Amino acid sequence: MGTPEIWWKSSYSGPGDGDSCVEIALRPARVAIRDSKVPDGDTLSFPDSTFAAFVAGLKQGTAGA
Repeated sequence: MGTPEIWWKSSYSGPGDGDSCVEIALRPARVAIRDSKVPDGDTLSFPDSTFAAFVAGLKQGTAGA
């Protein structure tokens, strides 16, 4: 999978934490995720619906439960 052009860091990545987070990029029907410390490294890719369910679980405190 090629590297998407636009990557976003979490809005919670403030000073001091800005290099220790994950970044996401939107692709057709998928969300790509990478480690911000290794931008040229490997990425993970998930279907939109799977990523949306994961984020919803985080917001509800049930992700991984």
